[in-house]
Amino acid sequence: MKQFLEVLGFLALWQGSGGLVYELTGKLRWGITQRWSALDGYEIYVSVALIVLALALFAVADSRKPN
Repeated sequence: MKQFLEVLGFLALWQGSGGLVYELTGKLRWGITQRWSALDGYEIYVSVALIVLALALFAVADSRKPN
């Protein structure tokens, strides 16, 4: 379970940082936030929320005991 949470955290961090990089520089469009039309206009907020989610997932994974 710990490793699963870490993988989810990594994916959320990757997508969130990718969204922020694109929104701030206009380069390297590889985040999921640019591909969903429902998120138009909210890309920065969603990217920040994904980074916060990643940090929370890492904290929960760290509090779990290894099997």
